[in-house]
Amino acid sequence: MTSNNGRRNPSQLRMTFDDPEVFRALCGRRDEHLRVLERKLGLRATARGNQIELSGDDYTVALAENVMRQLSVVTQKGYPLYGSDIERAVTIISADHKVDLSEIFMDTIYVPSAGRFIAPKGLRQKQYIDAIRRHDLVFGVGPAGTGKTYLAMAMAVSALMNKEVQRIVLARPAVEAGEKLGFLPGDLAEKVNPYLRPLYDALHDMMELSKARRLVEQGAIEVAPLAFMRGRTLNESFVVLDEAQNTTIEQMKMFLTRLGYDSRAVITGDLTQIDLPERTPSGLVHAVRILNDVEGVGFCYFESSDVVRHPLVQRVIEAYERDSSARSAPRLAGGDEEE
Repeated sequence: MTSNNGRRNPSQLRMTFDDPEVFRALCGRRDEHLRVLERKLGLRATARGNQIELSGDDYTVALAENVMRQLSVVTQKGYPLYGSDIERAVTIISADHKVDLSEIFMDTIYVPSAGRFIAPKGLRQKQYIDAIRRHDLVFGVGPAGTGKTYLAMAMAVSALMNKEVQRIVLARPAVEAGEKLGFLPGDLAEKVNPYLRPLYDALHDMMELSKARRLVEQGAIEVAPLAFMRGRTLNESFVVLDEAQNTTIEQMKMFLTRLGYDSRAVITGDLTQIDLPERTPSGLVHAVRILNDVEGVGFCYFESSDVVRHPLVQRVIEAYERDSSARSAPRLAGGDEEE
């Protein structure tokens, strides 16, 4: 691949690709990948022969060249390129021009039960996976849609299938968020099941339903409310605690002290969605504060820019963050005046 920056117009650039397969992958079917690049960066991208011509301002052209150059390397390594990959490549490189996309795109979690690879969709997700590999206890904190729980589940399933652990334990606090448990029909198991549904959904996305049910029946996978962890010691286990912002300080301490030999745990939560009763401190907030300097504990903080769901989700989260800041400002100002 070669680049030729036109002397007459520094905002035009032609990239030449000698490998036709790489060129076709970068352009996409009917040049749909180039359309994604145009939409994300506000420039013009045109395919001519074995060249991609970029036209725009200096910054966007340089950024687009970096994206396409790095994606050509990733494609040569056998990575199948999709339109969503173009979007996340632009997002990643916009945040850090020196990042190596190969380290992110080619770092995969192999889930044998699903027969597929799961790859991080951004720099933060890559850091999160690395933290889980390096530490026995990891906190993943950030807004919904950033892949915290999904990647933790992928790492857990991969560890179980590769016989690195003997079982997976998936837990969630059954905290009432606008609907009283007592008003729901059925026995206790049926009442708490809706709270555990997201964990089942992620699990079923990684293995066939019949296999998941069999492993649950055998005790190799356990999905349970956090309260069921009390009094236990979890050896040779991969434990995932989801929605940890809704734990009390006592519950968080109880959970953290369940870890036994050859076990690891990932704790995920969103500090903006605490559903605990008013004046009840969050166990996640407390744990992040007091464990921040403890050796062997890893932390990964996600932001709204790391959301990997529908693009509208990221904009919704940012709108709520702006509203929260605007509403807190008058209170802070009022407090200063009273003092």
